[in-house]
Amino acid sequence: MLSVSYLQEYLTGLFVNIGCSFADAQVVTQSILEAELRGLDAYGVVYVERYYELIRAKRINLKPEMRVLYQTPSTATLEADAALGPLAAKRGMEIAIEKATTAGTGWVAVRGSNHFGVAAYYSMLAIEKDMVGVAMTNSEPLVAAINGTTRMLGTNPVSVAFPAQKHPHLVFDFSTVPFSQGKLEKLPHPLPNSIVQDAMGQPANNAATLKRGGAMLPLGGDVAHGGHKGFCVGALVDIFSALFSGANFGPFVPPPFAYLPILTNPVGKGVGHFFGALRIDAFRPAAEFRAAVDEWIDTFRNAPGREGTPGIRIPGAAEHLLRTQRLKQGLELSSDALRSINKVAKALHYSAITQ
Repeated sequence: MLSVSYLQEYLTGLFVNIGCSFADAQVVTQSILEAELRGLDAYGVVYVERYYELIRAKRINLKPEMRVLYQTPSTATLEADAALGPLAAKRGMEIAIEKATTAGTGWVAVRGSNHFGVAAYYSMLAIEKDMVGVAMTNSEPLVAAINGTTRMLGTNPVSVAFPAQKHPHLVFDFSTVPFSQGKLEKLPHPLPNSIVQDAMGQPANNAATLKRGGAMLPLGGDVAHGGHKGFCVGALVDIFSALFSGANFGPFVPPPFAYLPILTNPVGKGVGHFFGALRIDAFRPAAEFRAAVDEWIDTFRNAPGREGTPGIRIPGAAEHLLRTQRLKQGLELSSDALRSINKVAKALHYSAITQ
């Protein structure tokens, strides 16, 4: 087991050696560790090597000049200048919070960014200011459109965080596909139908089909199971993330892997994000709202559960419990994750990490 404080210090130092400022290294490290704490290891320390390779390929700018291009009292568009995704995302959410402080709500579109990690990390920043936070991003195309054969959308996560009074905060954080690619590869085979399809658009039951030109299906799968509605949710995230900001949309979103080429004729700039902050007391007294969130949680938690299950699952509750445990007990990284970090450390003549 590795303590969170040790990992925070180690990874911050590693990113400083890569070329980040100390403050920037802290933000990127916190984003990565938040993923690990919440059990979302597919967006955790594996991204150390991916970010490093993107920096080496000059697809990430370590000295970005982020600037607001357009703004009103409650909205803004942020040009990220190819910054590391966590830096652009945190700045976007901070601007949304600043806008909401004076205008009641704040909405920020970001362009020219990169993969930002876990959406909940940003939506939860608003909770600290007695606000509801919204965070979403588009991502590289992996998902087929309904009745289509090619990859048109990303997994396009969205997170909304509501502050509670006595309970852990109510945090929604989900992608618009049934499983991430990393989780798909770990599921027992054969996979259920309506999760992936082959390159011809036919149902497939093996995650390996994605390496042969196949695609994921949106939530619901096909039309018969409501897949058209899942496609709508993913498409909305893509539109909010890209069309407001001028980022790339759909099949044009660049991949977070340096070994994959980017399109020579993009329709926008980099990856797009969209953030929102809503000041609670712009709608009703904050204490009343928090109490209402508690009541909502209690109502659903106390509803009868199906036999053989742990009962109603409240959004964010399992992640909060896991996060609490891991903060106390530390993190156990997989051998692949350790190997990935140490590969970067070796290239930088930085000390290796052991577990």
